[in-house]
Amino acid sequence: MRLKNFSLSFGSQIFKSVSDESRVRILHLLYRNGELTISDIEHILEFTQTKTSRHITYLKNSGMVSARKVDQWVFYSIREEVEELTNRIFDFLVKDASLQKDQETYEVLNSNRELAKSRLQNKNLLR
Repeated sequence: MRLKNFSLSFGSQIFKSVSDESRVRILHLLYRNGELTISDIEHILEFTQTKTSRHITYLKNSGMVSARKVDQWVFYSIREEVEELTNRIFDFLVKDASLQKDQETYEVLNSNRELAKSRLQNKNLLR
């Protein structure tokens, strides 16, 4: 779904959301990797739980991020309505060093997670 009406009120919320470096870093991780949990974001960005929750809440209230609950986990993602706008923002920031470092950290942690899952599965198969 595309954003059909970009009102002044909604626009100002969006621009306030991307005016903070921490929120831009969170948005970039969601943009590049789809859904993430608070603990994923905390670990990748080395933020405290309080700081991460505060920024995620701000992004949710601005209409940029949605939440989906599965059991005790809450998964955050960029709302479909603002994907086009988000794409444009990150087209300009594609070479930013800190955003690239965040993505590299995500990839290392994700590969370690996949390796751990594989080891557990192999261990369970051997029993």
